[in-house]
Amino acid sequence: MTSLLEMRGIVRCFGPLRANDGIDLTVEAGHILGLLGENGSGKSTLMKVLFGMLPPDAGTIAFRGRPLAGHHPREAMEAGIAMIHQHFMLVEAMTVTENVMLGWPDAGRILKRGEVAERVRETSRRFGLDLDPHVPIAGLSLGRRQRVEILKAILRKADLLILDEPTSNLAPPEVADLLSILRRLKSEGKGIVFISHKLPEVLEVCDDVVVLRAGRVTGRAPVAGASRAQLAEMMVGRDITAPHALTPREPGPSRVVARELSAAGLSPLSFEIRGGEILGVAGVDGNGQLELVDAIAGLNRARGGTLVLDGNDITHASVAARVAAGMAYMPADRGHRALVRDMTVAENLMLRDSRREPYARGWLLDAAGRTRSARRLMADYDIRAAGPGAITARLSGGNQQKVVIARELDRSPAVLVAHQAAWGLDPGATRFVLDRVIGLRDAGAAVLYVSSELEEVLAISDRIAVMSGGAFVAIVRRADADLRQIGLWMAGRAA
Repeated sequence: MTSLLEMRGIVRCFGPLRANDGIDLTVEAGHILGLLGENGSGKSTLMKVLFGMLPPDAGTIAFRGRPLAGHHPREAMEAGIAMIHQHFMLVEAMTVTENVMLGWPDAGRILKRGEVAERVRETSRRFGLDLDPHVPIAGLSLGRRQRVEILKAILRKADLLILDEPTSNLAPPEVADLLSILRRLKSEGKGIVFISHKLPEVLEVCDDVVVLRAGRVTGRAPVAGASRAQLAEMMVGRDITAPHALTPREPGPSRVVARELSAAGLSPLSFEIRGGEILGVAGVDGNGQLELVDAIAGLNRARGGTLVLDGNDITHASVAARVAAGMAYMPADRGHRALVRDMTVAENLMLRDSRREPYARGWLLDAAGRTRSARRLMADYDIRAAGPGAITARLSGGNQQKVVIARELDRSPAVLVAHQAAWGLDPGATRFVLDRVIGLRDAGAAVLYVSSELEEVLAISDRIAVMSGGAFVAIVRRADADLRQIGLWMAGRAA
């Protein structure tokens, strides 16, 4: 096989932090390389260096045998490298064809939509992308939007595709379709870097893996013959595949009671969550989960019904009143709804309790107390940053999520509403989060745990509610859960 890419001795520093510390990486043509590592291990930084988004402090890059240095993303794309980010670079109001034409020299100065649309149609058919050239992006699912990004890369003659957590927001059928597309690209001689925390997908589609830890390569291995446990141990240094310790227990009195609760995008729902119980909500994203958690947290105003927390009617209570009553909320969109990204880690950690000790003395903020508390939380929740004064936006996505988790769980809430709490976290961090949620349940809290990852829901829930079309179509005990039936309910089918 021919080497497409050779990175040698790559170093990238952020102040005293060596995010990449002498990394070597090779990618072959017709090969899928899995790039694994914990949050903050240096994966995204390395790919940003390759794509020209960050300059390396040391090291060399050769692509198709030619040096690549001092380049920017445009030069990387011209060389034949494409990077597909977690957040797609698409204009929703435009069609598939119009998005393909943006910034593409082959579209010409005189735009010929018909000719480009035909190329879109033919390439889509060849690679099994199944895209209509004339459909607006706003009308496409996340999976199909991702296919548009792949289509753009193919039409720009990319030989190397970098996919950063490409399945994080996809439903199971879309994941299967994506992996099939990647195999087709591989058969056409493309090289692919597949960054993922989902080890079953890595085992299914990758040829080899490279593991980073603390900015260094700590392992290389062929996927053939490897197990999930082995890959996890390579990443975090220990076996994290044992079942979660969800000890059977008799729940306490009901702490959350919803009766015919309705809101925008949410059909009337009735359910209870008892103290010492986790009610997991399974379903394909976009079926009312966001509207549900926002209605309970007070961000989506109730249109009817009632919501009671520990005997107090909070149906129309403010967000602040719900927090004061003991509710914690972890939204899925950490960047816009859970964090102020331009603030420091310490400032984000104090947002809920800024008027209380150790963050304040009387009417004045206590800077020393804030720093001490931040250091403790960073250690307890393994938040990897230069220090409490680090700007949150500069942290990896997983470490940003840990800031949210630390702020919400350290308050020992009576009720936790968690939406995609482990999204973007590596297996070790996911294990840590789920164990903390179980610990909160064991301490007597009521937990609503909403995730598109059915495996997570099954792992930690006492009861499972299946959501489809803005309503609960069934609620079952975990012991009675039938995966086939749950799958049918998630798809909106009764049997």
